[in-house]
Amino acid sequence: MRYRRAKIAGGTYFFTLVTYQRQPFLTQSENIEQLRIAFRTVKAKHPFDIDAIVILPDHLHCLLTLPAEDFDYSTRWRLIKGHFSRHCQISPSQFVSPSRQKKQEKTIWQRRFWEHYIRNEEDFKRHFDYIHFNPVKHGLVDTVKDWEYSSFHRCVAEGIYSEDWGIKENISFDGLSVGE
Repeated sequence: MRYRRAKIAGGTYFFTLVTYQRQPFLTQSENIEQLRIAFRTVKAKHPFDIDAIVILPDHLHCLLTLPAEDFDYSTRWRLIKGHFSRHCQISPSQFVSPSRQKKQEKTIWQRRFWEHYIRNEEDFKRHFDYIHFNPVKHGLVDTVKDWEYSSFHRCVAEGIYSEDWGIKENISFDGLSVGE
C-alpha cells in the first residue's frame, strides 16, 4: 500500500518529527536556538503560522497553518530539518548511519515525518491540548507549566489556558493518532 499525504491549501496540520534513533539532543540550549533560527529562516521565505509547538529531547510536535493558496509543507520541513542539521551542536560521528557511512553524512532526523490534516475545531483542540500535555505524558515534568520548550506559555499569556491547566483535569487522548 502506498501512503498518500493530505495536501490541502491553507490547511492546518499536526506534525511529529523524530530524531534519528531517538537521540535526545533537541532540548540542549544551543540546539533549541538553532531550531528557532531554522523556523524563522524558513518562515521568512515560506510563510506559515505555528499554532502550537512542543520540543522534547528526541521529537517535536506542532500544529502549522499554511497560507490560503499553499499546501507545500514538505518543502518547509525539508528546509527546517536541513538548516537545523547543518547548524546543530552534536558530534557528527555520533550520527552517521550505516547506509550513509560512505559519504560520512550526518543523520540527525528520521527520514520522514508524521502528518495529520486537522479536519475541524474538535480535532484542532484535541491536538492542541495533546501538544501542550506531551511533556507530562512522557514524564519529563509533573505539570505542563514546568516545560520550557512549549507554546503553552504563549497560550497562557493570550488567555487560552490558565497556568494550572492540566493539573486537576483528567486528560485523556484515547484514540488520538499522533505518530509516536
